[in-house]
Amino acid sequence: MPHISEHLSEYFKRYTQWVVLTGAGVSVASGIPTYRDVNGSWLRNRPIQHQEFVRHFSSRQRYWGRSMIGWPGVRDAQPNAMHLALTRFEAAGYADLLITQNVDRLHQRAGYRRAVDLHGRLDRVKCLDCGAGYEREYVQGHLIRLNPQHHQFAAAARPDGDADLAGEDVANIRVFDCEACGGTLMPDVVFFGGTIPRDRVQHCETAVASAQGLLVVGSSLQVYSGYRFCKQAIALGKQLIIINEGKTRADDLATLKIQDEALHHLRTAIDLLPNNAKTSD
Repeated sequence: MPHISEHLSEYFKRYTQWVVLTGAGVSVASGIPTYRDVNGSWLRNRPIQHQEFVRHFSSRQRYWGRSMIGWPGVRDAQPNAMHLALTRFEAAGYADLLITQNVDRLHQRAGYRRAVDLHGRLDRVKCLDCGAGYEREYVQGHLIRLNPQHHQFAAAARPDGDADLAGEDVANIRVFDCEACGGTLMPDVVFFGGTIPRDRVQHCETAVASAQGLLVVGSSLQVYSGYRFCKQAIALGKQLIIINEGKTRADDLATLKIQDEALHHLRTAIDLLPNNAKTSD
């Protein structure tokens, strides 16, 4: 049997139009932790829910207090070898669209051109009342100003710019409100229990329908927002390749699943590919 990387590369040569779906496992090497272990179980307590954030001021205190510590880790993270390999995959002409469940924007910083932030982006903040938008770093400056007792804290990093802090450390957090209307600010991301904009989902579904296969990288697919594209791909008779160092929700659907040293094999397979990109006259 051919080496795993060569076998995977042959798949890409046979089916040359892919949609890529990425999850938290892609960003681990950049210092951003994942939510789940290799068995798909939660590593920590469940993250904040959308309705909690909207309804309870104490939940917003908790979120912004922890985010104030955790945001710099996402802001300063750098794309890793997997981000760069997927950028080469696109540049070589094999990927029509990349759908990322991550909110760190590392694919775009690695040079990926056609990427959809399925769950939004952490570097932006929006007002739930008037719709005004802010850069996350701008909000960070105001949080530090409002909470000088807090910004020197050190804490263990958690996924998506969160951090481990005790309840007493966030109980007195002063929250920065919208400068335009005094309304509630929320990161421009889809929290657990929130709803992804329908036009964003439709854009991804259209790409999957047009591609020859769906390549899943670094996701356990436990959240339905990503799993739905696996179901769609199989229903349409597409290839489904899963590259993940652990169990996923769609393992029994996959055309090919690579688990051991999965990201290494994918990077090697991409490096073996000829350039398939179309050039303009």
